[in-house]
This record gives sequence, C-alpha cells and structure tokens, in this order.
Amino acid sequence: MKLLEKVKTYNTQIGLTFIALLILVLFMVTAPGTFLRPRIYISFLSTTPFIGIAGLGLTLVLISGEIDLSFTAVMAFAGFVFATVMGFTGSIILGILAGLAAGSVVGMLNGMLVTLIGIPSIVVTLGMQFLIRGATNIIASGRATTLTEISGTPMYNILVGEIGGVIPAQSIWFLALAVLIWSLLFRHRFGDHILFSGDNPETAEMMGISVTKTKILVFTLFGMLAAFAGILDSFRLRTWWPTMGEGYLMTTMAAVFVGGTSMFGGEGTVYGTFLGAFLIGSLEAGIVAAGLSGFWTRFIYGILILIAVTVHTLLRRRS
Repeated sequence: MKLLEKVKTYNTQIGLTFIALLILVLFMVTAPGTFLRPRIYISFLSTTPFIGIAGLGLTLVLISGEIDLSFTAVMAFAGFVFATVMGFTGSIILGILAGLAAGSVVGMLNGMLVTLIGIPSIVVTLGMQFLIRGATNIIASGRATTLTEISGTPMYNILVGEIGGVIPAQSIWFLALAVLIWSLLFRHRFGDHILFSGDNPETAEMMGISVTKTKILVFTLFGMLAAFAGILDSFRLRTWWPTMGEGYLMTTMAAVFVGGTSMFGGEGTVYGTFLGAFLIGSLEAGIVAAGLSGFWTRFIYGILILIAVTVHTLLRRRS
C-alpha cells in the first residue's frame, strides 16, 4: 500500500522520468554517432543551466498563483549592470552583487504592483519586459560590451569553468540551486506559505499567512535567480549582448510546464523543472542530429506542453 501511495504522489515525476528516458533512447537509436558520445552531454550541461535556473524561479511564481514574463529582460538588465559596475570599479564581486541587486529590485517592483495595486501579474510582467528591455537598450545605445578581462579569473572558473577539466561549473550551480529551492519549498515554512498562497489565498490569510508579503518575496527571489542566470551567461560568452535572454522565454516556460508545475497555483515540482530543462534543452540537438529540420523543434515543444498540461489538468480533476 505504501508503494502505491508513493507512486500516486509522485506519478507526474515518474511519468516525466519515463518520457525523458524514452526520448533519450530514441535519440540514441536515430543518431548514435551523436548520442552515444559524451561530447553532446557536456554541451547540454553547458547550455541548459541558463534555462533551468530561470525555470526554478518561474516554478515558485507559478506555485504562488502568479506568472512572470519579464525574466528574460531581467537577465539582460542584470548582465548590463554587472558589466557596467565591473567596468567602473574593476571589481568582479561588486559587479555580481550589483547585478543580483538589480534583478531583485525589478522582481520586488513586479510583486508590489501585483499585490499592492492589484494589477494581474501577466499584465505587469509583460509591461516590465518591454520597459526593462527598452531602458537597457537605450542606456547601452544598443551596443554590446566585451568582458574578455574576466577570462581565467578565479570567479570565472568558479562560475563557468570546468570542474575536473570536464564538467561545466554552471551545471553544478544549477544542481545546487535546485536542491536549495526544493528544500525551501518542501522543508521550510516559507515554502508552505507559497503553496497555501497559491492554492487558496483567502484560507492562507485566515491561517495568519501574509499572502502579499509572500508573493512579493517570491517575485524578488525570481528576479535574483533571473539576474544570476544573466550574469552566468555573460561570463560564459565573455560578452554582454543587448539581446541577452531573448531566446529563453519559451524554452524556460516549456521546461516548467512539461515538468508538471500547475498553472492553477498551489502545487509544483522542482524535480520536474530540473528534468524538464534538460529535456527541452536536448530536443533541438536531438531533432537535428536525427536528420529532421530545426523547424520541427517548436512543433514538438508545443506537443509536449499541450500533453503535459492536459495530463496535469486531468489528474487534478481526478484528485
């Protein structure tokens, strides 16, 4: 009985794991020259964490019953602040702290507009997406900033270097943050507040939980995570680009939805987002290696999202 209860509790994660393994085997059969060699997996470990770190923050926002579409602009804004402060001060540490602070402030503003004024989060964050992206491009005059001086520095090696000469450090950061967010969500009182606030705000308030404070903190935390992803990307590329983050919106949302986090609030899975990020991150390479056109990528993204959301909705109705 206990085994059956465990299976019912984690049916979404078990199903996602099975699908991921099935797709991996399919890629190995259709493109053995690519997927039976370690190089492709090192590539995934290098690029997927940027989707995944942002996805962890988006998971928390969705669980709280809201949505945030501004995070890709926050990635670019934080990267710009990092590059600018580092250029003025010559300190990588100060640049990183300034970038994280910038992302946190944008997230806090999002949360305050949503909770204190009552504007729907999709409207607030869509507007903030355009505002932050536009302001960043105006200040930067649309020009990229080279960051070649960070190459070979201790912070470069810590953030995006190669552990043991093989494993990209950003993948270790992604894993560590996934464990931290999981612990925060399921082993800390603040996680209970997030879950209750997303499931039933009125009941949460009656239980003494400040839904307003909780959601503001969630948006702030997401801003910081998006900023960290942008800073990591700047380190990896050793250049800040005005278009940074533009390609991450749909893939990040796909990773979270495929991972099984509910759009209705009140429930979600960090493990699903973690696995979903690698699943989404591997699709394009697998499709091209299998001999199909890259145009198939978005088509398959759409299928996966629709299937995942449909299955999750049906399971929610049954429960």
